[in-house]
Amino acid sequence: MRKIEVDGVKIGTGNLVVIAGPCLAESRELCHQVAGTMQEICQQLGIGYIFKASFDKANRTSGSSTRGAGIDEGLAILADIKEQFSLPVTTDIHLPEQAEIAAEVVDMLQIPAFLCRQTDLLAAAAETKIPVNVKKGQFLAPSDTKNIVDKLLSHAADGIMLTERGTSFGYNTLIVDMPGLETMRNLGVPVCFDATHSAQRPGGQGIQTGGVRESIPAMARAAIAVGIDALFLEVHPNPERALSDSATQWPLDRASELLQQLVALHKVRQLF
Repeated sequence: MRKIEVDGVKIGTGNLVVIAGPCLAESRELCHQVAGTMQEICQQLGIGYIFKASFDKANRTSGSSTRGAGIDEGLAILADIKEQFSLPVTTDIHLPEQAEIAAEVVDMLQIPAFLCRQTDLLAAAAETKIPVNVKKGQFLAPSDTKNIVDKLLSHAADGIMLTERGTSFGYNTLIVDMPGLETMRNLGVPVCFDATHSAQRPGGQGIQTGGVRESIPAMARAAIAVGIDALFLEVHPNPERALSDSATQWPLDRASELLQQLVALHKVRQLF
């Protein structure tokens, strides 16, 4: 296993790490609220925490959907979170030229699922020499992610993680191939499970993506039982009013309850 370290948070050492935050960096106030609450929960549970928020949501169902504040303001918010809470932070990038700019602020770059095979984007992310988390495309078999790992290694990536976020099943539906988590982990890199996006129903509401929020705990428990190194979770104090992924963001006031269950299960999993 090629372990990675994200500003002091180690992934792939048998511990469980949580990557969580609002889908979109809607405001400094929102990000502060989520970061502070999640940091306290993770400290109480004794698990590592990385804050995540996007500065831009380039892949939206409708052209009229909110995209975000842009790279300058978005990265300024992430820099503020990093400084105020002493937390590692991550965000997604969509263009090769964004990699170096974002890497000046964040501690790990995230490659969106639909862009997971974009060679120039992977190369640019790898060449920043900070860890890269690639979300497996909804169209890929777990074994196909070997090509992603090989591309990143060919550009001397310093830290690679793969994230499962569901596989397309017909129209407007995703399913999760749980054994696929083990397939990806057998490639020798840490694996993360994205419980939020796995609950989506892409384009299911016509001009926006729907989802089944209440399916998140069951899928997360199953992923923990199979064996993962990190859990990705989008959280929001008022999901219904979120500017992005409102159907599947997990309520902030229910995060502690969910993570307590998952940490307890992870400890049992470590016995096997």
